[in-house]
Amino acid sequence: MDKTLIVTNDFPPRPGGIQTFLHNMALRLDPARLVVYASTWKRGAEGARACAAFDAEQPFTVVRDRTTMLLPTPRVTRRATELLRAHGCSSVWFGAAAPLGLMAPALRAAGARRLVATTHGHEAGWAQLPAARQLLRRIGDGTDTLTYLGEYTRSRIAGALSEPAAARMVQLPPGVDEKAFHPGSGGDEIRARLGLADRPVVVCVSRLVPRKGQDTLILALPRILSRVPDTVLLIVGGGPYRGDLERLARQTGVSDSVRFTGPVPGAELPAHYGAGDVFAMPCRTRRGGLDVEGLGIVYLEASATGLPVVAGDSGGAPDAVLDGETGWVVRGGSVEESADRIIALLGDPELRQRMGERGRAWVEQRWRWDLLAERLTELL
Repeated sequence: MDKTLIVTNDFPPRPGGIQTFLHNMALRLDPARLVVYASTWKRGAEGARACAAFDAEQPFTVVRDRTTMLLPTPRVTRRATELLRAHGCSSVWFGAAAPLGLMAPALRAAGARRLVATTHGHEAGWAQLPAARQLLRRIGDGTDTLTYLGEYTRSRIAGALSEPAAARMVQLPPGVDEKAFHPGSGGDEIRARLGLADRPVVVCVSRLVPRKGQDTLILALPRILSRVPDTVLLIVGGGPYRGDLERLARQTGVSDSVRFTGPVPGAELPAHYGAGDVFAMPCRTRRGGLDVEGLGIVYLEASATGLPVVAGDSGGAPDAVLDGETGWVVRGGSVEESADRIIALLGDPELRQRMGERGRAWVEQRWRWDLLAERLTELL
């Protein structure tokens, strides 16, 4: 791999799926041939301390910009080109293509031989807006490769690109650490801690935002409880939607059957998946197609843990499920479909085991981080 400069806003300690994706990829590249140029997580001393503590633990060099949001301004572009030259980098990886990929021509002029830009769900939204489509086209023409998560995002983004740029697209989804996420990851301890004992548990691990569909699960609970009494919905994660979800649980009369954990440390996530019998996140598309699920790595983490999954049909979420084999895809926001699939799984231990084992095997075959990091190394 050529020595590579990663340019990104999405890097820990800032939380989120893209941040986890980039960090896991970076850890699997040669640290001596890697420099990360990232924004600062939060304004003020707190953000600076958090970034400094995180960066000190990394095996590669991390350079933080003073701003909390990198944009392709003249100042940021100048700083990126300075870092490219100072560290002798000849490849660039834009952690999110839009908008930072607009810096590609300047970095190529500064000596970069390979420029790779990764697209996520938000670029699929950009592809629907006339002005943003033109910017995506410029990014595609200015880079050597745009990567995509799955077929949904590829098809949406490719329509905004020139024909040569679309032909150069390569799939690069996030992966799963199959050694951390596995059956027997500590779910019994979480059940004991939360007082769930032997109750049937539907687990949802995600940010608490409307697109993810936790409200659909709460609305489905009365129907589920009528068939599988004593079921508990375990909602893992934090986010701005929590207050609305708690009110909905009270209004629906199921507060006693819902547990909110809030954010949990990354090291404890596998055990929280393992506390469930079924994983469900019936995500839906919002804002006229601008707010969509790019892939849904949580479904794959659940599969690696040996759980069957119930996924929504938003965006690329179905790409993370073998429908009918590792779980089921339901219409996003459908209370009835979500409830019926969950009831079927809770009532059939053999079906849960069969789907869970198939999901685990699929992750090992296709979604391991080491396999995907090899693909990125070749691109760079």
